[in-house]
Amino acid sequence: MECVFGLVGNGFAIVVADTSAVHSILVHKSNEDKIMVLDSHKLIAASGEPGDRVQFTEYIQKNVALYQFRNGIPLTTAAAANFTRGELATALRKNPYSVNILLAGYDKETGPSLYYIDYIATLHKVEKGAFGYGSYFSLSMMDRHFHSGMSVEEAIDLVDKCIMEIRSRLVVAPPNFVIKIVDKDGAREYAWRESVKDTPAPPA
Repeated sequence: MECVFGLVGNGFAIVVADTSAVHSILVHKSNEDKIMVLDSHKLIAASGEPGDRVQFTEYIQKNVALYQFRNGIPLTTAAAANFTRGELATALRKNPYSVNILLAGYDKETGPSLYYIDYIATLHKVEKGAFGYGSYFSLSMMDRHFHSGMSVEEAIDLVDKCIMEIRSRLVVAPPNFVIKIVDKDGAREYAWRESVKDTPAPPA
């Protein structure tokens, strides 16, 4: 029951993901961070099979870093999205990854951007996007309330509306979400929305 969504505002992009690690009928943990910081000004949020998600996002992160080491300049957000899409397309004909991605970034020249990349290597630049069962609700909420040039406060209010809708409408809704933002000051964690906290095991 994964939920990943994001949107672009005035000078920033926000991505949100649930934090549940689930297999079959078991919840293994509820603080799994599914949004990776690719570099100083890029975020990659992924949903899909846990092994594919972790392996592929780490592979992209290391290759983006390798490009910067070799060339002395970072990839733009568009270049990172096209590289990611190319790797998914290559794998599709060999050993496909079951992973869907929202890639957000900020460039000095072009400002914030958000790219939608699905498991069959479809790439689109979007202003808002979502994956998972939560997309049924978050997309409809964003269609109703999203507008270009939103402030951070308006965007967070919309994110909270989406989270509340998912929690109240989805039959097996994830309890916790992490929100991350990227703007001219870099990519960073913004907030958590938690209704369940992992409690440590009592000492033996």
